[in-house]
Amino acid sequence: MAGGELRERGPAGAGGHRSPGSPAGARAPQRGFCPQVPELENATVRIRHPERAAGIIRSLKEQGASRLQVISDFDMTLSRFGCNGRRCPTSHNILNDSRVISEDGRKKLKDLLHYYYPIEIDPNRTMEEKGPLMVEWWSRVHELLTQQNIRKGDIAQIVRESGVMLRDGFKELFDQLHKYSVPLLIFSAGVGDVLEEILRQASVFHANISVVSNYMDFDGDGVLRRFKGPLIHTYNKNNSVLQGTEYFQQLSTRTSIILLGDSLGDLTMADGVPSVENILKIGFLNDKVEERRGKYLDAYDIVLERDETLDVANGILRYILTET
Repeated sequence: MAGGELRERGPAGAGGHRSPGSPAGARAPQRGFCPQVPELENATVRIRHPERAAGIIRSLKEQGASRLQVISDFDMTLSRFGCNGRRCPTSHNILNDSRVISEDGRKKLKDLLHYYYPIEIDPNRTMEEKGPLMVEWWSRVHELLTQQNIRKGDIAQIVRESGVMLRDGFKELFDQLHKYSVPLLIFSAGVGDVLEEILRQASVFHANISVVSNYMDFDGDGVLRRFKGPLIHTYNKNNSVLQGTEYFQQLSTRTSIILLGDSLGDLTMADGVPSVENILKIGFLNDKVEERRGKYLDAYDIVLERDETLDVANGILRYILTET
């Protein structure tokens, strides 16, 4: 889970939790529907309209690297959902479960998770219904965290001790995008300071990366006092929190988009792009798979079920970026 500051790291626009059997027509694609990307035949892949998805991928290839940008969620999209039989921590969880949080604070944070997370992923509630409740959840979490005397100098060690894992294949994805100067916007409802430290420790915080996330505000002594606004939660990841950044306007020639997300709320991350010629939406369906499959297949061009890798995204990028 958990306002939204844009952090840039370089000339390309560079950098900053998400929560704190197929139905008819929803099938694994037939063999050979996109032979240039064999990863699309992986067992985890579900596609409602294979030929349409293949057509978008071919169009992205025709437009090439100079027209491409990637927009991605972070928690449970670039990072893993599960590892070694347990849930991997999100950027909020990394703080919540750390040694700097008091026992009482940890219990209160866990109680909030158990109350709000089922609401966040409930397929029978609309995003309009969920929005105010997500604001409530994130705000209460941030308020609790500001009471914990968290120090800026502790963040690196907290991340090192956390057990967070990026998805298998992360290095190829980050390095490919950097090599071909493809801008990567990480649009996260998590904690930007933690997210950046994860990328830094993985040696993939390259100059083509920009991050929009919830950033901590430390006082002169380096102690967390508040979170900077606007608050970003699962269901307001859209142009409203990018007002004034002009990020997408600076990339106006990049009209080809690959969007990576794990929530239906991630589908609006590209809404601020002024001109979209082709957009490929790839969704990671990590939890409550059977219950939520239909809505994901309706919304995403490619759905990856319980897939802890970036193999499909990497296969598509190899095809698009490699000169033939």
